[in-house]
Amino acid sequence: MVITDAPDVEVVGEAGDGAEAVRLTAELAPDVVVMDIRMPGMDGIEATRLITTGPGTARVVVLTTFDDDDYVYGALRAGASGFLVKDMALDDILAAIRVVASGDALIAPSVTRRLIKDFAARPTTTPPRRARLTGITDREREVLTLVGSGLSNAETADRLCISVATAKTYLTRLLAKLDARDRVQLVILAYEAGLVAPSGS
Repeated sequence: MVITDAPDVEVVGEAGDGAEAVRLTAELAPDVVVMDIRMPGMDGIEATRLITTGPGTARVVVLTTFDDDDYVYGALRAGASGFLVKDMALDDILAAIRVVASGDALIAPSVTRRLIKDFAARPTTTPPRRARLTGITDREREVLTLVGSGLSNAETADRLCISVATAKTYLTRLLAKLDARDRVQLVILAYEAGLVAPSGS
C-alpha cells in the first residue's frame, strides 16, 4: 500500500506465495520484484532463483529481517540484487526500489560489512571458486578485495590512490570478466574466493 502511494512507482501485481510470484513475474514482466523470504509453499529464495534465471529481466529485492534471518546469503546467491530490512524507513525502501530498477544493486557498504561478518560465521559446503578469478589483473584483484570488504567506490579510490572514475572502471571490468550481475555478486565472489578475511574484518 505504501509503495503504491509513491508517484513514480507502479505496483502491477501482488502475490501471496513464491509460486504465484514466479507466475506473475512471467506474466506481468515487472522491472523489480520485492520478495519476501518466508512464505507458504515455495519460499522467496527458490522464487528468486527461478525469476532471475528465467527469460525475463525482472530484478529481485529481498524483503527480510536481517538480524534474525538465516536466508539472506542464500537469497543473494539465488540472484537477488539486494535486500530491504522490514523496519527500514519508507523513503529508504522506495529509494532501494529505484536503485535496483535503474540497474544497480542495493548493498550499502555498511550492510556489506555486516553480511561478510555473518557469512564468515557460517559453515559452507560450496568450494571456493578461485578459478573464476584467474582472468583478472592484480589491481582488479585488489579492487575486488576492497569491494568484498564493503568499501564504496570513493573509499576504494582513496585506498588505492586512484580517482573514483578509475575505481568505477575497474568495477565495470570485474563485472564483465567475472560474469557478475552486480556489486552483490562481486561481494559474494570475493568472499568465496577467500579474498575477504575469515573474521569479516
